[in-house]
Amino acid sequence: MCGIVAAVAQRDVAPLLIAGLKELEYRGYDSAGLAVLEGNQVRRIRAKGKVREMESLYQADPFPGGTGIAHTRWATHGMPNEANAHPHVAGRVAIVHNGIIENYAPLREALQARGHVFTSETDTEVMAALIDARIDTGLGLREAVLAVVRELEGAYAIAVISRDEPDCVIGARRGAPLLVGVGIGENFLGSDAQALIQVTNKMIYLDEDDVVEITRERVQVFGLDGRPVERETHESELSADAVERGEYRHYMQKEIFEQPRAVADTLESRIGPHGVLPNIFGVGGDELLAKVRGVHIIACGTSYHAGLVAKYWIEEYARLPVAVEVASEYRYREAVVPADTLFVAISQSGETADTLAAMRESRRRGYLGTLAICNVPESSVVREADLKLMTRAGPEIGVASTKAFTTQLAALALLTLRLAHERGLDETRYLALCEQLQSLPRMIEQALQLEPEIQALAEHFIPRHHALFLGRGVQFPVALEGSLKLKEISYIHAEAYPAGELKHGPLALVDEDMPVVAVAPNGPLLDKLKSNLQEVRARGGELIVFADKAAPMDGNPSRGSVLRVDAGGEFIAPAVFTVPLQLLSYHVAVLRGTDVDQPRNLAKSVTVE
Repeated sequence: MCGIVAAVAQRDVAPLLIAGLKELEYRGYDSAGLAVLEGNQVRRIRAKGKVREMESLYQADPFPGGTGIAHTRWATHGMPNEANAHPHVAGRVAIVHNGIIENYAPLREALQARGHVFTSETDTEVMAALIDARIDTGLGLREAVLAVVRELEGAYAIAVISRDEPDCVIGARRGAPLLVGVGIGENFLGSDAQALIQVTNKMIYLDEDDVVEITRERVQVFGLDGRPVERETHESELSADAVERGEYRHYMQKEIFEQPRAVADTLESRIGPHGVLPNIFGVGGDELLAKVRGVHIIACGTSYHAGLVAKYWIEEYARLPVAVEVASEYRYREAVVPADTLFVAISQSGETADTLAAMRESRRRGYLGTLAICNVPESSVVREADLKLMTRAGPEIGVASTKAFTTQLAALALLTLRLAHERGLDETRYLALCEQLQSLPRMIEQALQLEPEIQALAEHFIPRHHALFLGRGVQFPVALEGSLKLKEISYIHAEAYPAGELKHGPLALVDEDMPVVAVAPNGPLLDKLKSNLQEVRARGGELIVFADKAAPMDGNPSRGSVLRVDAGGEFIAPAVFTVPLQLLSYHVAVLRGTDVDQPRNLAKSVTVE
């Protein structure tokens, strides 16, 4: 969940490292630091807070050097303060680290017994001390890192430098992403391609348990046994412009407005006038999907909500049983796996620790096969899945996920239609659903035009501390996602419920200070939802209803507002209704003055358990 950048170059690397950290700050922003080899000394600077705090300290006392490492942190072990900030130094070694070392406590105790004094609470400093101790026995830096990582339990991506070997950086990964940026007369390490795209578009994606040595002139990758291994160099399609904010005030706003294009890209060359195109899930995908008799969907956070929408879709249209689970829970229980069940992992980054571990666990449990729905082609989840469907959302910098969610829904809709067609869905209905899905980018574009009205509505939330979100049927997961967005970036406590559950407890919370946000599509459950909303009105609650244009609704509730949304049809309505809820959360957060793109205590890519 933290960000790593490292470089070996013929120029001063500190400005490059700082620029890379700024591109990675969405991954963690509790503290930041960098270390550069200047002569035979390690020069280090660290600061609590965001990268700009550390940058100011560096600019006040800059130091040159052609080899360095840098880090932006989301705290796991130890409070977010300067002492716990990376890089950590022990003797001649400096290290930066993403992940969690599970056996760090006994390793730390053993070092303390030998007289080592620690200056932080982190597991990372333990690794630095272990590597330095191995060098004391006569090992070179690469051999010392290899020896230490063989002892470690847990997840890590690390970059290490030593004053004894000033022209190289050693990297290693297990359970956390790390890649190499290949330059001309310079090479780099990063936890994300976005950190390196300013200096190179040639990337080497490291596999599990790889150890890499980079110098100015070469990149060498080794397995855990110390033997050289070959890893392919890829040319990244990411552009520097793609991670710029442009005319928008925040990345989140930019990404909300990128959704029509992102969804269109996700659907492109995958669906046509006669339905979903063949082989969009990879080689052998259609043959495997024809055998499916059940689906298990595993995900976290926003991706979990996308999975819940897919459960409604697949069960209704394909008539297949679907179970959806939070990955961190699935890992630690023995789920029953019926014969011919497809395992579906959904992850924006493809490096979500719990989702990746759950997919690896699924191998033991006897699934028919695994399908990854993901936004990052080179990620671990994608590389390890049998089948994959990329969401094509492009870079998403805002911590609160927006276009990742709607593109996941588009991908899951394609999966639903493929399964439904295999299961004999009526052809006329199938083609009508395909037509609806193809109209989704246009319907999202229309929903975005509600922004001025939603901005005015957001003012009602400025003094609020709590909110309820309601939805029925497939709109309940949409309500869950809306409440998550509001709490993530505005810090208003928000909860979501199926509207029919209101009278079973949550109604006790409703009063004139509790706004209630409801999603009201036109469908068979509309009358029941309207009855639930009457229960809110009777208790003086303030209603904000996002209603389908075709739904007969009271446009002037005694307390509240009704905004009309053209949902475009029952099938795609969840994706369309998501958009005004995103805009509502965004403008509430702006009015409340919170840090929209980097909300407190959160990070974008959760690569720790």
